[in-house]
Amino acid sequence: MKNKVLAGILVMGLLLTGCGNDIEKAIAQETSYSEEADSAISDEILLEEASSVNTDASSSSTTAPQEAHAEVGNMVLPRYTALRTDEGAGTIERITYTAHDYAGDGHEFTKEANIYLPAGYSEDKKYNVMILLHGIGGDEDEWGMNKSTSRVKAIMDNLAYYGDIESFIVVTPNGRAGDYKAENGSSAIDSFYVFGQELRNDLIPYIDSHYSTYADYEEGYDLSEARAHRAIAGLSMGGMQTINIGIGECIDMFGYFGAFSAAPTSNIASKTASILEGNEYPIYYFYNICGLQDRTAYSSHSAAAKTLPSVCDQFVDGENYMWQELDGQHDFRIWYLGFYNFAQLAFSKE
Repeated sequence: MKNKVLAGILVMGLLLTGCGNDIEKAIAQETSYSEEADSAISDEILLEEASSVNTDASSSSTTAPQEAHAEVGNMVLPRYTALRTDEGAGTIERITYTAHDYAGDGHEFTKEANIYLPAGYSEDKKYNVMILLHGIGGDEDEWGMNKSTSRVKAIMDNLAYYGDIESFIVVTPNGRAGDYKAENGSSAIDSFYVFGQELRNDLIPYIDSHYSTYADYEEGYDLSEARAHRAIAGLSMGGMQTINIGIGECIDMFGYFGAFSAAPTSNIASKTASILEGNEYPIYYFYNICGLQDRTAYSSHSAAAKTLPSVCDQFVDGENYMWQELDGQHDFRIWYLGFYNFAQLAFSKE
């Protein structure tokens, strides 16, 4: 992983000269993403929390779950990060699907992703779907969805268990739409910017055809019919993809958007407003979060989203839009809070 990240520094320096040191800092910081996430949710702490949660659950198995207390705010309540091993525990699967080298010659190849399925998942029920994207130094595992200690899973399990949300499917793919194993493989950086093609042609159709979603899947089906039941979000480079691709290219496929510390090269607010001119698809919610001390993304994310309601009437602060800034850096303390908050906002307009 470190070798890939170091190689990325050289490529990014050549392709995005206008971003200079900010990009290099982003990549350097992302080399510690997984380590930081692990230290933030160490096995010892999680097992202690899990013991507390499951003791409570077993002692009150004949009673309803406790009153919900989650809210969109500046902290994740501790009980929402506790691991569940009782009936409230969802599951994580590793999936493989056929994708195309959109940043290269377009040939087919096999990709992997992680998918969270809610507790009691059933083919007899339809589920909303959130695509959750990583940063420039990560891959499908950066959000920890390949581990039993996944904080994304813990947050989803507990938000559903305590009645704060109607649980949904979460997918963490590799946001690079390129085959790097192939000879003369595509550029790692270019591939972030063409990921919309993979979403439209490969990943979303795979999810709709293999899981119980709101889409009526068939070859050539209209992806817009279930857009009210899809969300897209991401950290850093994934935040850029949410803005540039989710809103900028795939507004017909998604109704909910979440950007966490959106990276440099995110479309500025005036460009997004221009892209959306004449848009007839409702934007159900666009949530943003960034740390005030984030020297990598605060400037770019602010330029991309902070003034959107003033330049585009499709975003109304407090109705379908939120800008949240608080003390914090370019790290998982902000991003897990962002996921916790956005998980409560997504699909709330149905």
